[in-house]
Amino acid sequence: MSYLVLARKYRPKAFTEMVGQEHVVQALGNALDQQRLHHAYLFTGTRGVGKTTVSRILAKSLNCQGTDGQGGITSQPCGTCQACRDIDSGRFVDYTELDAASNRGVDEVQSLLEQAVYKPVQGRFKVFMIDEVHMLTGHAFNAMLKTLEEPPEYLKFVLATTDPQKVPVTVLSRCLQFNLRPMAPETVQEHLARVLEAEGVPADAQALRLLSRAARGSMRDALSLTDQAIAFGGGQLQESAVRQMLGSVDRSHVFRLIAALAEADGKSVVEISDTLRQHGFSAGSTLEEMSMVLQRMAVLQAVPSAIDEGDAESVEIARLAQAMPADETQLLYSICLHGRGELGLAPDEYAALTMVLLRLLAFKPAQAEKKTPQLATTESGPARHPVPTAPAPASSVPPASPSFPPGRVLPVVDPGAKSAAAPAPPRSSASEVVGVPVRVPPEPVVRDTPVAATVQRTEEGDFWHALVQQLIAQEAITALVRELALQSQLVARDEGHWMLRVERESLNQPASRERLRGALRNAGHDVELAVEVGSVTDSPAKRNAQAAAERQQAAEQIILGDEFVQRMMRDFGARIVPGTIRPRS
Repeated sequence: MSYLVLARKYRPKAFTEMVGQEHVVQALGNALDQQRLHHAYLFTGTRGVGKTTVSRILAKSLNCQGTDGQGGITSQPCGTCQACRDIDSGRFVDYTELDAASNRGVDEVQSLLEQAVYKPVQGRFKVFMIDEVHMLTGHAFNAMLKTLEEPPEYLKFVLATTDPQKVPVTVLSRCLQFNLRPMAPETVQEHLARVLEAEGVPADAQALRLLSRAARGSMRDALSLTDQAIAFGGGQLQESAVRQMLGSVDRSHVFRLIAALAEADGKSVVEISDTLRQHGFSAGSTLEEMSMVLQRMAVLQAVPSAIDEGDAESVEIARLAQAMPADETQLLYSICLHGRGELGLAPDEYAALTMVLLRLLAFKPAQAEKKTPQLATTESGPARHPVPTAPAPASSVPPASPSFPPGRVLPVVDPGAKSAAAPAPPRSSASEVVGVPVRVPPEPVVRDTPVAATVQRTEEGDFWHALVQQLIAQEAITALVRELALQSQLVARDEGHWMLRVERESLNQPASRERLRGALRNAGHDVELAVEVGSVTDSPAKRNAQAAAERQQAAEQIILGDEFVQRMMRDFGARIVPGTIRPRS
């Protein structure tokens, strides 16, 4: 008998066997028990979280005949009737799975929809399951819309996708959507322990922990890695063998690295990095393991009672959490996350790893010298740049002279002013500082944004601008169709005909007009479109450009009117770099 991989052997056959997706199971179970059935379901989520599995269980729930052949719609399919067995084995004629990754054209979808006119042959419902639905072409989606919205009472659609952002909003609005979440490592580890117990395979808890983290939320990936680990370890799972298979770094190396960084021991950091190179450990895995340990350290620093008593590494992590300040922990965590993206840019990933680790020592908060630059006073006034001065011997330090605190403005003295009440002070030495008022006007700001053309607003323009903005927000129009809508002016409209005007003939393409007409029809405006070429004075693009120019001008006025900015420009010759002022969106 051929071997059946764990991912297929232990695929759930009922809702009660699913793990990590309780929110989906509860919603579907209640809907089935109360007979509140939707005609189309959309399951989203990353690979290996159970989208196809849920679809098959739902098909069994809709078509289960019961052990006595008298069953009905249920949330707990029997698994033994002919319908349940055929769906599990992939032989149920009324359950059709279409892989949209390889059948993405309009012809394949129309061939599937042609079967919708026929009633079920064997079951209670026909179920059309389209996997990776986001890969269908635009024409294929359009061909499916009408049937998807109003299918026959005996037909149910089940769509699955890993990228719901690419599914048109017209499809999303017709489906009941469920998001299957990536599974927590603890959930995956518990399930792997039950599977291996049923298989009679001995396994270390730490080995299962490594496999569950490597799966990254996918139960299918976890079971596939477990299959590989069993073969690699000769029928058993040990931590050392699993680490070697995954290329994972031993946590002892990670603990030594973090301890060396906490003590600012650069030599040990370099030596440990060389050790990792000699053993062939992955640099990316090293930073990933460090990120996990640092995350737990940060939690313990914030909540000391959050220690995991069941983890043998908790004592070491708690010791490191006490040895490293909380701000350094946060900084090192951020450096590790960003450093993973830099490994592929360097010719040697271990050299890049060493640079990432040494970066903390360069920016170590405890060693940062906080120096305040001193301004030296010259005969012509305060110097523009800090001037270092050597400290004088203690015996020769002169008495402290009065000085103005940072931020004070020297009083302005007008040498030509005379006062009868007070005689002019005697001429002082050349070292006295005399403030001279600065009357240089600030430089004007040079705009780098073009001034929008004047818009001659019309009532039709108000309607067309609001409608186009709505279509863009819903992602109903893209590319050339969006450009046609933005650059056009709605000249006239009646009950069934709209007239648009564009300035460029290149925008007036039949395909773009037809796609824009389809988007308008889906938005509730089933009209015929006519496009002419001429002068445009009120288009959504012109309105958007005018609004952007007004926001830019308002932002510049706010900056120029700021008292601090005016003072810096007047007293210190500061200027605003053109192009650096941007309005907040």
